[in-house]
Amino acid sequence: MKFCLEFNNMVDKITKSLNKFSKMERELIKNILLKIKSGTFDNLDIKKLKGRDDVYRVRKGKIRIIYRFSKKEIYLLVIEKRSDKTYRNI
Repeated sequence: MKFCLEFNNMVDKITKSLNKFSKMERELIKNILLKIKSGTFDNLDIKKLKGRDDVYRVRKGKIRIIYRFSKKEIYLLVIEKRSDKTYRNI
């Protein structure tokens, strides 16, 4: 299984949002993404988003990782700290 970004501007968006996190938070995000990629969801707070069949979120403290899961690929949609705007435009 591999991670994909659907559009080039998604790469910029994800990179920009990762730069807002501290080094420790980036390491935490990296570990979460590795768990998702390997399919081991132990100790992860994962929830399917309402109204979408294939979109999920991982919650770790104030960090939210929102992704779309298909049979062969994982599409990263958002990585950011929780705010009122976190779940908009997904």
